[in-house]
Amino acid sequence: MVAVKAHEADRALASLDKAVRVVLFFGPDQGLVSERAAALAEKSVTDSSDPFQLIRIDGADLAADPARLMDEANTIGLFGGQRAIRVSATGKPLGAAVEPLLRTPPVDAIVILEGGDLSRTNGLRTMIEKARAGLAVPCYADQGRGLEALVDPVLADHGLSIDRDARTLLLSRLGADRQLSRREIEKLALYALGSGKIERHDVDAIVGDASAREIDDVVDGVFCGMLGRLDQAFTRLTAAGEDSGTLIGFVIRHAQALLVARQGMDAGRFSAAEASASMRGMPFTRRKDIESALNRWSSDQLGKAIVALQGTMANVRRHPQLARQLATRALWNLTMSGGRG
Repeated sequence: MVAVKAHEADRALASLDKAVRVVLFFGPDQGLVSERAAALAEKSVTDSSDPFQLIRIDGADLAADPARLMDEANTIGLFGGQRAIRVSATGKPLGAAVEPLLRTPPVDAIVILEGGDLSRTNGLRTMIEKARAGLAVPCYADQGRGLEALVDPVLADHGLSIDRDARTLLLSRLGADRQLSRREIEKLALYALGSGKIERHDVDAIVGDASAREIDDVVDGVFCGMLGRLDQAFTRLTAAGEDSGTLIGFVIRHAQALLVARQGMDAGRFSAAEASASMRGMPFTRRKDIESALNRWSSDQLGKAIVALQGTMANVRRHPQLARQLATRALWNLTMSGGRG
C-alpha cells in the first residue's frame, strides 16, 4: 500500500481496507504506538479479554521462532470470528515471520506489530509499506490539533471545561509522549473534579513540565546505570526537537553537582543520603536516584566523565549533522560503565 503520512493515520485506521492483514505501528512516541495498537486490537475482535480472540506474542520470542506467527494467524477460532495477534516491540528482526503473511495473508486474523523508531530504509517497514496486505502507521509526538483532540474528550468525560489561558499553558506542558500526556490530563481532571471549569492555577498546581521530567530521566538514567530509562527519554526528547548538545549540557552540569557532593562525602562531611537531601533545587522525588548515583560513582570517575562529556560537546558543535549519534554513543557508554571507569 501507499505509505501513510503521520497526519493521515487516524483516518486510515478508521476506514481500514479489508485487504490489510498486517499493521505496523512505529515511531518515537511509544505511548502512541501502544495506544493505537491496543485500540486496533480491541476494535478487531468481539471480546478483547478472550485470549482465544486476542493473542499476545512477545517480539523477542517471535524472532526466535518466526514460523509461530503464520501458525497463529491461520488457526481457526473455536467459535469462529476474526482473531487479532498483537506483537510487542523488539529490537530483533521480524522480517522472516512477517514476509510469509504478506505473501499469503490470513483470512480471519489481523496481525498488529509494535515497532520502535524505524528509519525509512528499515527492512520490516519497507516490506510492509510495499505490500498490498500491509499498512505501516507512523506515530509521532502530539502537537497542535493532535493535543487539542486529546485534551477535550478526557475533560468532557469528567464534566469539565477549560479556559483559554489554562489551555495554552496545559498544551505547552504536553506532547512528548501520548500516554504521558493522557496521564497528566487525567490527573488534572481528577484534581479539578466538581469545579466545572479548569483555570490556569489548576494547571500550575498539578501538571509538571513533561520535557523537564524527560531531561531528569536522561540524567538519572546515565548516572544510575538505567539504559532503558535513558534511551526512552532521550528518544522522546530528540523526536520532539530537543537539541542533543543541550541535553549533553544538562548531563555535564549534573555530573559537576555530583562531583561536588561526592568530594564532600570523601572528606567525611556527610553521607550519600545527606548529600542528596542537601543538593539545592533537587525535588524530593529524585533523592533516591541522586543517592544511588553518589554511591555508584567515585570522585575520580565523575571527573573523567565530565572530561569525556565536554569532548562530546565539542564534537557535537563541530559536527552538528552527527549530533544525535555522537550524544547517544557518549551517554550509552557512560550509562553502561556505571561508574566503573
